[in-house]
Amino acid sequence: MTVTDQEQAEQTAQATTEIEQPSPLRQFWSSFRENHGAVVGLFTIIIMIGIAFSADLIAPHDPNQQYRDFLLIPPMWQDGGNSQFIFGTDPIGRDMLSRLIHGSRFSLMIGAISVTLALFFGVTLGLAAGFFRGWVDNLIMRTVDIVMAFPALLLALAVVAILGPSLMNATIAIAIVALPQYIRITRAAVMGEAARDYVTASKTAGANTLRLMFITILPNAMAPIIVQATLGFSSAILDAAALGFLGLGAQPPTPEWGTMLATAREFIRRAWWVMTFPGMAILITVLAFNLMGDGLRDALDPRLKE
Repeated sequence: MTVTDQEQAEQTAQATTEIEQPSPLRQFWSSFRENHGAVVGLFTIIIMIGIAFSADLIAPHDPNQQYRDFLLIPPMWQDGGNSQFIFGTDPIGRDMLSRLIHGSRFSLMIGAISVTLALFFGVTLGLAAGFFRGWVDNLIMRTVDIVMAFPALLLALAVVAILGPSLMNATIAIAIVALPQYIRITRAAVMGEAARDYVTASKTAGANTLRLMFITILPNAMAPIIVQATLGFSSAILDAAALGFLGLGAQPPTPEWGTMLATAREFIRRAWWVMTFPGMAILITVLAFNLMGDGLRDALDPRLKE
């Protein structure tokens, strides 16, 4: 083989390799789908989101409509059940299935708003602490240490007690409780990326501070933050249910799962469905987010890929 033929063969092989190399998104999906539990969790979350957005269309009854002739009707497959109420009714005659469907909207909304608030402020403060270091880092991290000294639920209870019991105030309290985790994770990721050569090269090229922080460093530090946000979603749903159960979250007659548990706990012996179905809804949703977060961690962490 001549030198020209050899060069052509090498160029052809290189071009073939470049063509066959999958895109980053395809590589991510290939790694993610290897975790079957994560795929199940992802599709469960998609179904839950679809249910939440179409609650008004698919719910068989108004969630707050009271049917006085059907108090504590068991599920339709149990003796005494009624086909109009698939999951039965609660103590004042409201359809359990309709309240569960509409409750998914409130629980997912609480998770989305609280995670968004904690993510925005936590990433901003963690990025400042990891990038500037010095007194900025000390001030932010010492404040974080003080906040983390309080038990999470106790701190959330204190915030709601100050602001007043309501769905929005519970969401704000959950965001405040989750904030230190995002600050610490962002700070650690930023400190690891700031020492890399590409950051030094950007500084040498004359990149300003904001460009270094938000364009150069932050996108490369997002992997652990995304995983934490996914896992934090399930924690937010659990905390919202706990606050609702204690009467400090959503107030009756709002069909929020934690509030449904609180109003039904005295009927657990003679009407198992009024507590079982809201509890199962919380369990399935939290488990789905945890499974998906576990899959995201495996797919986004290069060390776990290897």
